[in-house]
Amino acid sequence: MTDFRIGFGYDSHRLADGLPLRLGGIDIASERGCVAHSDGDAAIHALCDALLGAAALGDIGTHFPDTDPAFKGIDSTLLLQKTVGLLQQQGWQVNNADLTIVLERPKLKDYKPLIQKKLAELLLIADDQVSVKAKTNEGMGFLGRGEGVAVAVAVTIKR
Repeated sequence: MTDFRIGFGYDSHRLADGLPLRLGGIDIASERGCVAHSDGDAAIHALCDALLGAAALGDIGTHFPDTDPAFKGIDSTLLLQKTVGLLQQQGWQVNNADLTIVLERPKLKDYKPLIQKKLAELLLIADDQVSVKAKTNEGMGFLGRGEGVAVAVAVTIKR
């Protein structure tokens, strides 16, 4: 019998002028980017939390604390690779990932296939096992005012 688990992750970051915007390991053309200790990739941070939660291995802050200078400015794809490695050590493999990115602008339509492909590569699964959706917040709240980005992720893992 296969052991099967579900995980959920969430992350959000403030946006500020002149910073780079990276989501799902892909650089996004934007005048505003994430304020963060690492590269601020909220999609990968939420994905790491979902995977770690599914495997009952804690959260991203436990493994990669923002108080540790070693993670200052780190490429979050490395954090995801380390997270996948932690799961593999416990005999887990990713089954699928479903991401919803909430960002008022820029529009992510053209970036979604790139993010899907990059995340599938990092998760060691096929492209069709990753779903990337982009939404706006219809002008409501801090997301709607363009002050930040938020990402919610659901994953399944198996062993």
